Amino acid sequence: MRTLGSFFLPFIPFLVAFDALGILPIFIALTRGMDLVERSKVARQSILTAFLISLGFLGFGKSVFSLLEISVSDFKVAGGILLFILAVVDLIFPQKTRTFPKETIGIVPMGIPLIVGPGVLTLLLISVDAYGYVSTILCLSLNLLIVWFVFKYSQWVMQFLSEGTAYGIGKVSFLILAAFSMMMIRTGILEWMRLPVGK
Repeated sequence: MRTLGSFFLPFIPFLVAFDALGILPIFIALTRGMDLVERSKVARQSILTAFLISLGFLGFGKSVFSLLEISVSDFKVAGGILLFILAVVDLIFPQKTRTFPKETIGIVPMGIPLIVGPGVLTLLLISVDAYGYVSTILCLSLNLLIVWFVFKYSQWVMQFLSEGTAYGIGKVSFLILAAFSMMMIRTGILEWMRLPVGK
């Protein structure tokens, strides 16, 4: 029987993958010039988009894997490599400012790929396999609430942290994400080695 604490095991990996403080400066840059109502609308739109995309991926991701005969171990290795590349690229290359239509900022790029990108999608399937749907959806929802809170109170958060501090926290998060990606690759390879010959 699972303990209450075991339901929150995926929380930290999702917290790192979402990286709310890391994308906060981008949110502020994209919503600069908007009033409080418009900024709140973008925050709600981005969270709703991220949640629906995540649920859709949870619902159909494994079916697609079964159809293509892809194992979770395959996805761990491929996803780990992709996450490692993303982490390294973010650490080495600076973010570039882009201008997006006000009406769709919450969907693209905030909802996807900034909030729900390859890292979160990879974690969704791995978390479901390791911890089940209840834990995965619970920790996904809690992390989306954290992202919404950070966005909603973005002006206060930035005044408290300063843009440089938020940027630094984002970089540290990507260092952790790089280490987490290596763990994914390692566990995927070990699972490969345990598979029966011919599987």
